[in-house]
Amino acid sequence: MERWVPLFEIFMNSPCPETEASLWLQKSFAFSSFPSISTSSFISLLTSSSEVVVVNSATSSESPSSTHTKRFMYLQTLPNAVQARILSFLVYERRRFCKRDLIELARRMLTEGHEVDFWVKKAAHQLFDVLSGSGFEWISCLDLDSEEECVEDKFRALPDWLQEAAADRGDLVLPWLPLLPEEINVGRPFCNFQDDEDSENCVEIAKQIDEDEVMGEARADDQKHVMDHEVDMMAAKLKSQILNFETTSKTIELTNDLRKLCLTSKVDSSHIMTFIEPWKADDETASIMIANLLGRDADEFGWPSQILCSVVLPKLLALEVPASRILVSATVEFCKRHQKATEYALLFPLLLKVDGINNSICDVVTRIVRECLHPAHVSAFCRKLLCEELDVKNFTCLPCHRSLIAGELVWTESLFYLMQNILNHNVPLTQDTVDKLVQEVCKFATRFPKSLKLGNFCLCFVNKCAHLLRPHKLMLMETVEHTSTLVTKSIMSKLTSL
Repeated sequence: MERWVPLFEIFMNSPCPETEASLWLQKSFAFSSFPSISTSSFISLLTSSSEVVVVNSATSSESPSSTHTKRFMYLQTLPNAVQARILSFLVYERRRFCKRDLIELARRMLTEGHEVDFWVKKAAHQLFDVLSGSGFEWISCLDLDSEEECVEDKFRALPDWLQEAAADRGDLVLPWLPLLPEEINVGRPFCNFQDDEDSENCVEIAKQIDEDEVMGEARADDQKHVMDHEVDMMAAKLKSQILNFETTSKTIELTNDLRKLCLTSKVDSSHIMTFIEPWKADDETASIMIANLLGRDADEFGWPSQILCSVVLPKLLALEVPASRILVSATVEFCKRHQKATEYALLFPLLLKVDGINNSICDVVTRIVRECLHPAHVSAFCRKLLCEELDVKNFTCLPCHRSLIAGELVWTESLFYLMQNILNHNVPLTQDTVDKLVQEVCKFATRFPKSLKLGNFCLCFVNKCAHLLRPHKLMLMETVEHTSTLVTKSIMSKLTSL
């Protein structure tokens, strides 16, 4: 029971229990120290019998009240609100659970429960509906005798291809794995030799095969990256024109030629962009390119990501002064239409800058977050940024700029200021995001106890996430006591009242 306590706390206290419980379950499958955490064990817990003492009130003043014990499912002993939330969660994550177990649970909730709460009954009906189809087909499943015919349970069955393969084999090593004993050679799976000379020959052949494969891949990679003469000439012409802004119409024509070259040639567009260097154009030319590079037949992620990482990202990575209004406006309008590309080709690489972000970058990111992304999207983005292991290979970035992007966040005062702006935008942070922010606050405060930006963030943090900070109250109070800013007393007052 102990291993499920965090999950039940989510059902009792979370404002959005389905998604938080789903994340907890997914994380527990991968990292839990309890090997018995599984969907089957959770259903077994909910359906386990518990004895409850029932008190019968006296019918008259002369007859005393009587008590007796009765057996209930563990789920039925929980508060009605928690029961309804658990059933809703099972609907939300039904693909992870055995269909037969879920139908049996919902059937027992409706047939064995006495005076079932309206919302519990509604959630149980919904569980039946999604598992048994639309209409009133689920009613027939209330009959135990016909339940086997109503539910086709393939949750624990082997895949069809594995069953077919196993049916054609005779003496199998394992009944569920179509592998014959003679097919197992643990020592050398690819060589069958009789003496040492054969062994040496086999090793030499294997080495030669590996070398040939490596050389073949290298040659193919080189051929892929080399531009043919026509593409090379066109790219060189565009590179010279892109640095000289003449008129808007000529810039639009230049942009159309660049899009056509990247999308129609056999050369990878990232290598064309690296050769042309469109990020070196002035901001007015860049804004025109951003608005016209997309085209009508572009996909939802690939080409928009290429535009952002080739034109906008390098300019912002090198930003030391406030960005021009024309560049920021064009970027914001583009990001409103392509949010996924914005996340993976602009925000992630920008915030993972090797030496950390500055105030100018913070201002641009703040405007993109406020005007282009929904608060729920920003919450998920913050969770991935702070709590998950980030791989630079998953982001869209030109090879020549990859060295400017680190594998983890570099915390600066500007980054705390950005988090403060996100909180002021009423973005709901998850518990694990808040936990990570508390850790970083404690680390940063010991190094920069007089940082006013950190102090302002802490004050905003306590105001916006008070209910999620209660487990960290003592740690934060001890940390804030060692700071010396204008808002230290205000922060301590807020923490004391948690």
